[in-house]
Amino acid sequence: MTSIPPHPPKSERTLIDALLEEQRRLTAVEQFSRKHEHGELPAHAKYYRDLIPLAAPKPGEQYAFEVDLDACSGCKACVTACHSLNGLDDNETWRDVGLLVGGPDRSPVQQTITTACHHCVDPGCANGCPTMAYDKDPATGIVRHLDDQCIGCQYCLWKCPYEVPKYSETRGIVRKCDLCQSRLAAGEAPACVQACPSEAIRITLVEQQAVRIEFGPDRNEKTARNHDSPRHVQGTNPFLPDSPSPKITLPTTRYKSVRARPGNMRAADHFEVRPQPAHWPLIFMLLLTQLSAGLFVVDFGLRCIWPEVKTDFTTVLPLVALAAGLIGIAASVSHLGRPLQAWRSFLGWRTSWLSREVIAFGVFALAASSWTFWNTFAPSPMRGSTSVLAAATVVSGLAAVFCSVMVYADTRREFWHLGHTAGRFFGTVAILGAATAFAVCGVFEVSRTIQQALAFALMAGTAFKLGIETSFLRNVEIDLNNPQLLPLQRSALLLRDKFGWLARGRLMLGLIAGIVLPLFHVMDLGAAGLPWLALAMCLLAGVVERYLFFVSVAPAKMPGGL
Repeated sequence: MTSIPPHPPKSERTLIDALLEEQRRLTAVEQFSRKHEHGELPAHAKYYRDLIPLAAPKPGEQYAFEVDLDACSGCKACVTACHSLNGLDDNETWRDVGLLVGGPDRSPVQQTITTACHHCVDPGCANGCPTMAYDKDPATGIVRHLDDQCIGCQYCLWKCPYEVPKYSETRGIVRKCDLCQSRLAAGEAPACVQACPSEAIRITLVEQQAVRIEFGPDRNEKTARNHDSPRHVQGTNPFLPDSPSPKITLPTTRYKSVRARPGNMRAADHFEVRPQPAHWPLIFMLLLTQLSAGLFVVDFGLRCIWPEVKTDFTTVLPLVALAAGLIGIAASVSHLGRPLQAWRSFLGWRTSWLSREVIAFGVFALAASSWTFWNTFAPSPMRGSTSVLAAATVVSGLAAVFCSVMVYADTRREFWHLGHTAGRFFGTVAILGAATAFAVCGVFEVSRTIQQALAFALMAGTAFKLGIETSFLRNVEIDLNNPQLLPLQRSALLLRDKFGWLARGRLMLGLIAGIVLPLFHVMDLGAAGLPWLALAMCLLAGVVERYLFFVSVAPAKMPGGL
């Protein structure tokens, strides 16, 4: 067997053989020059070749946006290019352009700001996602959204302080900027970079550890939150006026400028106070699950304090509590864009409080069902006794409510901070649990002592919760002459002005249902149906309160108004 020679004899070589041999000897620079000579590079490569890194990120580095504020004109070419390339819906944008205004009255200054995903070192969207539908590429640092794993819970919209993820109604999922990863892999710039006529956007490399040091816990919080300093516009700090604290997610975008700008720069929409979506499925889910947990607590307390309480009464309470809890859990599924994929929601339990809430309510439902079944079908002498199942139901129910508190507190929105949200939610547990048991008392021959105890528990819970709500409004001062309006002040404005009539009506409902009617019943001043009227009014007041809880939250955000 003879081997084939690598090259044909010179007498048999053709021109093609010679060219192929020459091409094999070309260096990378010579091949690049040949491509330029023959027009093999993309037509617009000369406009963006210098705007992307020549090499891939090294270990510890990642891609990031860099924006030249002096070059940005606000033309929105970046917005349209992103929209066109990614095939977005009509009202869907992955890149936005906002406006900063400031300066003295005689010589005002304005600055356009283009923003997109910051591909944070510690992305809130990925940490909060219950289905692990986000991934931070270890090689490039790009935060990607995995559409096929998304169930449309929209929790990432709350967890991202920059309002980056966008919910698609037609698809039932969330989508976001992926820094045009496929284009970068092929040596082409992202759509926004390539489309900008003034080269205001570029892709650069940043060290993740440097970002951690700059915005990490050792950084002075007062300095990080100072929006009045012009350094936030003139330097490389991505922290712009009115924008959220970079300590939350450690963003990598850099905004650069050499121009001196006044320190009173504010977003053009700084004083626009807009309500947020109501999320009705979550309203009913929270109310009913908290009613369920509260009623199980009341039932357990009655069994411990008054073991002789009538068996029929103690049989009905767990049944009502279980029904309310299961209906509430079912209501939450209707909030999802892909409800059939709800089973995925426990996957992110390591970092997501939403996953932990799902698991906690699953344990609560199992314990509540087991206890209710035992209490209903066990032999009659054993039904009224307390048991490990009853205690497990109470503990798991309160733990699930705590997870609900953390779902909202973990978003870092000031109106939903831990103390305020915990007071609201556990106040609802006390009010609705006592009010439901108070109403059910009227159906059975329950002792006057127990009725009075439930009435006083309802009054105490109402006083506690209304005290928390009114203290918030009393403690937040609003000065519209102040050049800066904080998120809590925006929430207070919504509660006092736009929803003022509703907030006052909710306060009156709570006072009448939770204090006046139970007091009348204790003093024998009303009809026998007062407990049921009190329950109905408590439920209505709870719906209004939870509606205001959602619509009045005012998150810090990137500058808008253009």
